[in-house]
Amino acid sequence: MTSYRPTFNNSELLRDAAYVNGQWVKKTDKFFEVTDPANGETIAKLPEQDVAIVDEAIDAAYEAFKTFKNTSGRQRATWLRNLYNLMIENMEDLGKLLSWENGKPLAEGIGEVKYAASFFEWFAEEAPRIYGTAINPGITSNRAFTRREPVGVCGIITPWNFPSAMITRKAAAAIAAGCTVVLKPDSQTPLSALALAYLAEKAGIPAGVFNIVLTHKDTPAFGLKLCESPKVKKVSFTGSTNVGKILMKQSASTLKKLSFELGGNAPLIIFDDADLDKAVEQAIASKFRGLGQTCVCANRLYAHESVIDEFSSRLASHVNKFVIGHGLKDGVTHGPMINPKAIEKVEAHVKDAVEKGAKVVVEGGRRPDLGPAFYAPTVLTRVPQNADVSSQETFGPLCAIIPFSTTEEVVKYANDSDVGLAAYVFTQNVDTVFTVSEALETGMVSVNTGVFSDCTVPFGGVKESGFGREGSLHGLEDYTVIKTTVIGGLPNRL
Repeated sequence: MTSYRPTFNNSELLRDAAYVNGQWVKKTDKFFEVTDPANGETIAKLPEQDVAIVDEAIDAAYEAFKTFKNTSGRQRATWLRNLYNLMIENMEDLGKLLSWENGKPLAEGIGEVKYAASFFEWFAEEAPRIYGTAINPGITSNRAFTRREPVGVCGIITPWNFPSAMITRKAAAAIAAGCTVVLKPDSQTPLSALALAYLAEKAGIPAGVFNIVLTHKDTPAFGLKLCESPKVKKVSFTGSTNVGKILMKQSASTLKKLSFELGGNAPLIIFDDADLDKAVEQAIASKFRGLGQTCVCANRLYAHESVIDEFSSRLASHVNKFVIGHGLKDGVTHGPMINPKAIEKVEAHVKDAVEKGAKVVVEGGRRPDLGPAFYAPTVLTRVPQNADVSSQETFGPLCAIIPFSTTEEVVKYANDSDVGLAAYVFTQNVDTVFTVSEALETGMVSVNTGVFSDCTVPFGGVKESGFGREGSLHGLEDYTVIKTTVIGGLPNRL
């Protein structure tokens, strides 16, 4: 296995400590390792902090909130714009760092950094535009109005698959609203988060507003602290449905505000009138982004009986051109899985589907010649609806193509899930666009494109995919509360 250690123009982006109240903090002689998923080499050693650091960070955020909530939207916009500019200035370095700790190809890593930065730009523009409403009460001598106020200290827990973007679309909205943040990044990919803290400091964001705590072994205890603290008024989490349910239970004692983006299992439907070239191109963009390790990637591909064989053949020819390797190597299109254990579920789903009659179009499989976490994509066609992949999220590079005959049948298949984050529809018929998109039980429907996420678009799910929306004009709502003021006893109008 070849060693890849990138060079950085700004080495200050590589941090080796937590960030609390404007200070870089270790306070321990215990450490955990961050490794390159492609070869297992150690990238960094970070402090394995005691759970007490969470209390320190919460206290710092709580004190900072007392003054930060009174800053003007225009001032917060300036800080966020500064942070956006710094991310763009350091885009190549941030992309290298992200690719190094996460494994995704460099071009994809830089793409994520651009996407992540866009949330600071968007919410810089939204911060001065937080409006209330004027209300005409039924009592004519009363007047009423509302204003949106920041909810308070926000606990943010983010996953490894988007180490930068999952942070910015939460933290940008929180800061824009006037909230302060305590962030717990995934211990497999914390370096991108720490680089953001460094840039936040350079952007002028006040001490205590943006805090990062670190742990590997005590992650559940850190989450419990954030959920049970009465000083934390909101928790935002992206991750599995099971963990989301645990955090929701733990937050019940303080009745804090929550927003969760949880499991996906997204259906992608190709109707018989679809543009097959576009459907193949966009299905690949959705299914194999991050090697299928994304919450909105197509997990179940439904192709109409009349086009399934042609669609499968065309898709396979593209997949066979993928170049698998280290994300920092030139020409590589797809990197490793996040760790070797992640491959096990992919293999189990492939085995189950084949045993139930699925046809192998691209065999794929482990690539031990490249490293223990490498798996070349597998494509299966004519997968039966009773295969495990139809009801369970694979979160890996298995493309399972399932046949259908009627619109009613495929909508039933697509909705036969406890989760409902995203769905994809490919058709040239405007009637199908509206009837199917409205019938699908998901928070988002993408028509004739496989990549739809954007800072301007509300992102979130329904059912057990969670609640709340990130990005867009709605992104600030979950970080504010509505205060109503009523003035009574006014004289009759002249």
